[in-house]
Amino acid sequence: MTAGSITEQARAEMVQADHVQIDMTRKTSAITLSDMEMFIFPELIYSLVLANIMSPRIWKWRETDWFAGLARMKPYRRITRLKQYVMDHYAFNLDLDTWGLTTRERELARFKNVIDVETLKQANALFGYEGDKYYFDIDIRRHFGLDKYEGNVIPYWKTETVEAMDSFRFKPGYGSGAGECVSLAALYASALFIVAGVPLREIYLMATPLHSQNFIDIEDGILTNNRRLVTRKMWFNGTALSAQARRALENEKVTIVAHETGYVHAVYEKATIDRNAYSEFSRKLGAFLKVSLTADIFGNFLRHSHEIQKCFQVRRPIHGIDHYIEAERVFAYEHGSPYLLTDNTRDRLLADIEQEEYKPGSIGGRIVLNDLEDYVTSRNIDLEEADDVALLESQFQPGCLHREKVMEALLRFCHFRPQLPDAGTRTFVREEEPLGIDVEMGREEIIERLSSIRDRNVMADMAFYAYRDLTRTEPGPFLIAAVHRNPVSIESTKGMDVAEIAGKITDLPDGSIYDGPGRLAQPDEVWNYGRGDGVEKAVLLANILRSRDPRGDMAIEVGPDRAVLRVGSREYRFSSGKGLAAASWPIDG
Repeated sequence: MTAGSITEQARAEMVQADHVQIDMTRKTSAITLSDMEMFIFPELIYSLVLANIMSPRIWKWRETDWFAGLARMKPYRRITRLKQYVMDHYAFNLDLDTWGLTTRERELARFKNVIDVETLKQANALFGYEGDKYYFDIDIRRHFGLDKYEGNVIPYWKTETVEAMDSFRFKPGYGSGAGECVSLAALYASALFIVAGVPLREIYLMATPLHSQNFIDIEDGILTNNRRLVTRKMWFNGTALSAQARRALENEKVTIVAHETGYVHAVYEKATIDRNAYSEFSRKLGAFLKVSLTADIFGNFLRHSHEIQKCFQVRRPIHGIDHYIEAERVFAYEHGSPYLLTDNTRDRLLADIEQEEYKPGSIGGRIVLNDLEDYVTSRNIDLEEADDVALLESQFQPGCLHREKVMEALLRFCHFRPQLPDAGTRTFVREEEPLGIDVEMGREEIIERLSSIRDRNVMADMAFYAYRDLTRTEPGPFLIAAVHRNPVSIESTKGMDVAEIAGKITDLPDGSIYDGPGRLAQPDEVWNYGRGDGVEKAVLLANILRSRDPRGDMAIEVGPDRAVLRVGSREYRFSSGKGLAAASWPIDG
């Protein structure tokens, strides 16, 4: 072979080597499920959903009194019932230190064959993304607590399985389960399917650089937003809760849309999602985010737009004489009141305001909201017609308002277009077996189905790694993840000697947070939640000792009822109830 040349066989071997390395990285990523890993491997978002569906945890919800009679309820009622259960049992958690720290360089080295740093900066919060002007204005890195990580240090920002979410109740300061936004989105998608009976085809998961939520194709559509649900009516009601729900879609690009048929990603040309499903999703989400202008909607716009309220006044006749009050005062009175300025309870709201707050004459420089409402109602304004927009703009008298900015904000409020991955620049590839699971199937039937298509559907295959089932996956990826991506237990034991560490781990309460045989927690899950099976304790100790001696001879011998960690001539014995087949697991550095 001449210099600079390469045989086709050698080239094929290099490609295969890269494929094997990427496949192993994906498997280990399915176990740790960090923000970075799920961005690089978008199929893992749905693998987590499937892992939660395979878990017995959510299926047990159906046995509670709270969900009695659920089958007789209409879909929306079932979903709101589910929402209240999630609200009662889970808190939103964004403690970035929960799963420890890593560095940008370390993470980039793992994914150098997949993506480059400049691409990451455009769409990933941990690599410099700060969104558009809105996020610069509120200093988004400080808002999310990222500013405390200086230089190259970044949090792992891991996504939790339902078991890990449930186990937050074991941590000090938590009285219930908890999870960050991706965890809650995956939990909702799984529970919508298992408990509320929503087919997977009607559930779409959306990730932006700093948030994750779901779109449920039921009636006019429903968005999940952390623990809450947002209907189309709520989206346009102008309240603080709806403003919070609007923030991510209005100020960030959607980087990933995941569905039972696959995914589309903002930086990957290939899309595995069904083209028709993505087209239908885009159309229905667009319809969800669009509303006709009415007097009520304009009032909701004012409620949403605090700076614009000061340019309006509200008229109310008192004893036959017109009186006026600043719009912002009326909106302030809505807080704590069952009445609103924007519906048929207006008169009762205005009547609750003390008469001395009203002025007997019009307030100079302010538009009378009542008159503008009459104009909007009589004209049937179409915000997609330039002439109608111009006529409406002419009603805003100069002075307090910058007309163009008000119209821009109103159009954004009523006719928002999300920044979705462009279907026209994607190559849609359907190369995998459909998941083929539906709401009529039982848990064991679903597991059997997913197991049968693992070699033909990567989401199904990776689901078993996210599920942490070492009776159905090889131990290598689990152990690599364990000794390379669990820094909390290492950092927390820095001041202890080996005997103290071993004793502390041995004394932890027995019992895995993962139900059933063969399912194992990662070391930092055992450490954070203060409990574990013997195999998990052995892996936890191995993680800490391996960090102190990366090259030492180390292996774990597992069996149905035991785990023995051998470190050179020393051994540490633990009892186990995981029922694993006898094997020796080398712990490589």
